[in-house]
Parts: sequence; structure tokens; C-alpha cells
Amino acid sequence: VQLQASGGGLVQAGGSLRLTCAGAGRAFADYTMGWFRQAPGKEREFVASISWTGINTVYADSVKDRFSISRDNAKKTVYLRMNDLEPEDTAAYYCAAKSGPSWSNWGQGTLVTVSS
Repeated sequence: VQLQASGGGLVQAGGSLRLTCAGAGRAFADYTMGWFRQAPGKEREFVASISWTGINTVYADSVKDRFSISRDNAKKTVYLRMNDLEPEDTAAYYCAAKSGPSWSNWGQGTLVTVSS
């Protein structure tokens, strides 16, 4: 599955953004989908994931209660709603797909910048 992320931008602290990851190819619904981020000078880190059914979600502690992941398999799309953004959330955000034990497919990053 090919992935294309979008929706990043510049936002003030306390603001909101919604990231979108559009999938192309067959069997999108078979994949667990996730979002990761990488801040300048830091390692890429896990943000959130959602099972293929959309029922099970997992969040990093740093974003729990502020971010929400969802998916629409008919549209082959996964979303990341980000509320109450903080400057520490500034990073390039990547969507990824997992079929099996590892994250095997990655989209290009979309940049989120949160100003204080």
C-alpha cells in the first residue's frame, strides 16, 4: 500500500490540526495504521495506531487525551486529529502501515510547527 500524508502546517499553541493519510493500492483495510513523528535532532517516535477494524487504538502517553486517530476504510484514509497542540509537538509526522510484526510501508512526512 502506498501512503500520502497531508494536513501539516503552522499553528499556535493550543490550536488544532487534522492530518490525513491517503492510501492507494489493494488491501488497505488489512493493515494496522499508525502515525509517527520526528522532531529535529530526535529519533522517530510512535504517536498512535489503529487496528484494521478501527476498534482498537493505542496512543503515546505524550499525546493521550489530546490526539485522536481514526480511519475510513472505504476511503482508504486514516486521520490524526490533534488538539491542544504544544510547541513540543513540532515535528514531521509520518503515517505507516503494518501487516505482521513490523511497520512495512511509510508515507512521506508532513510538517507540523507549533508556535508558542
